[in-house]
Amino acid sequence: MTRLYRPAQKRPAETIVALVDVVFFLLVFALLIGRMDATAPFDLTPPEATSGVDMPSGGLTAAVSADGTLALNGEPMSRTALLRAAERAIGASPEIRLRINADGRTALRHVLPLASDLKEVGVREIVLVVTPDAG
Repeated sequence: MTRLYRPAQKRPAETIVALVDVVFFLLVFALLIGRMDATAPFDLTPPEATSGVDMPSGGLTAAVSADGTLALNGEPMSRTALLRAAERAIGASPEIRLRINADGRTALRHVLPLASDLKEVGVREIVLVVTPDAG
């Protein structure tokens, strides 16, 4: 009489799919709540635009408050320091773009000379940040 033997049942390998899902959800959550762009160290409400295109990403962001206070990539600094930092960034990457995020109440006497000085240190492209027209 021959006996039939049933092979030993192997336990299925534990999958890490559940762990991958958790890590993916944490990554998505971090991307949703995180800021991907430099913010000004002071309160800014950009002026409202009546025309224009979407703002390009990347590059440097200069912030100008209503009273003329300056910051570059979220770090408050003097006009001279901002121009030096922009010049260093241009030296490292000549095609870098610079955004000027000025408060809607900022006088042009604070913004236009800054844009002119930035052009003089080699900035080729300056983008003015505005709020899209609600209408």
